[in-house]
Amino acid sequence: MADYGSLLLVDDDKPFLTRLSRAMESRGFDVDTAETITEAMVKVNGNAPDYAVVDMRLDDGNGLDVIAAIHEAKPQSKAVILTGYGNIATAVTAVKMGAVDYLSKPADADDVFAALMRSPEERAEPPENPMSADRVRWEHILRVYELCDRNVSETARRLNMHRRTLQRILAKRAPR
Repeated sequence: MADYGSLLLVDDDKPFLTRLSRAMESRGFDVDTAETITEAMVKVNGNAPDYAVVDMRLDDGNGLDVIAAIHEAKPQSKAVILTGYGNIATAVTAVKMGAVDYLSKPADADDVFAALMRSPEERAEPPENPMSADRVRWEHILRVYELCDRNVSETARRLNMHRRTLQRILAKRAPR
């Protein structure tokens, strides 16, 4: 089995973290995990990993802080950002701070492994099942709703839509 070196996984979703940890260990990584930004920073400052997979939004902060710390401590390391709240601005920021890729959740171990092993010149394959336009709209509305602390009136104002329209959208199931 190949030995790829150290890998730090940072995510507050414990079941996902456990599954990904096992999968990456079976692929030849020496895996360490963290569930918070604080815990991850201690591990990065102690011994920066060769690879990292970091969730964007954690309970105690932004995963980009961990990416920046890893890139500063060990510039040659490869880091990937995982997020359920994908948008272009955060993807660009993640890459500027040292991430080599940006994956939307749910991502499986194969996607993560491919992103970590891809050479900088190599392009990522387009997704086989991209989100529909309705789903992208739904995700955007939910993201703004969460950023407004689940305040319907404030969310409607920011999205420039009627409050009742927003309430009807939020009451429906998510589109596929």
